[in-house]
Amino acid sequence: MEIGINLNCYSNELSIERQAELMKENGFTKTFDMSDSPLVNDETVGILKEAGITFATLHAPFSKINSMWQVGEDGDKMLLSIADGVDKCAKYNIPVLVVHLSSKFPPPRISDIGNERYQKLMDYAACKGVTIAYENQRTLSNLSYALEIFEAAGFCWDTGHEGCFTPNRQYMPLFGDRLKTVHIHDNMCEFDKDLHLLPFDGKIDFNRVAKQLAEAKYNDVLMLEVLRSNSNFYDDIFAEDYYKRAGDAAKRLKEMIEKV
Repeated sequence: MEIGINLNCYSNELSIERQAELMKENGFTKTFDMSDSPLVNDETVGILKEAGITFATLHAPFSKINSMWQVGEDGDKMLLSIADGVDKCAKYNIPVLVVHLSSKFPPPRISDIGNERYQKLMDYAACKGVTIAYENQRTLSNLSYALEIFEAAGFCWDTGHEGCFTPNRQYMPLFGDRLKTVHIHDNMCEFDKDLHLLPFDGKIDFNRVAKQLAEAKYNDVLMLEVLRSNSNFYDDIFAEDYYKRAGDAAKRLKEMIEKV
């Protein structure tokens, strides 16, 4: 099992060259970024490749994701922006695009226009050889709907979202057999406080996380989705220390999974 960490986790002021160095020093071999990020380009891919790092996934834009379920131009434009993520995955041989189904609460109702757009997305991704992995957010309904309707869809388990958006719900018993990728991060399990802390720095039960990943026989990338800027927890930590702490946490969780 390889370990990964998202680009710009510490600061977007760090050069890609320096980020690649810090990733390599701490055992990370995989990464990801938003598909509409200017960093997803030939130069970045080349710099990372020289350090032995490749993109495991991309993350589709989601700023107006609710419009996918609503009639109007915004929804059509949103579909095009997600499809652009599929194109970039295909171009750089990235197997998975992570996609949200809604944002905030309450989510828009499941609708015919939404189903039509997501069907177009699934068909386009299939033509490009890219897997769409839908991520758990604040509601169960649209996720269960998508995974039931679209047989080729995968599941992206986000441990942090589970902890702060739906603290009384566990997604792996429901969708673990569809798991394609993970977003591993921690928080204080306080509603709507999505801190993206390093694993073991918050209150999420990573013994359970390890057990559920082991039970699902997950052996793909253990991907951290962490953001120093989402809290003041790491204000006094230098980049070198942050990446070391991240690498240690990822390796610790990996060992826990392998021991189950």
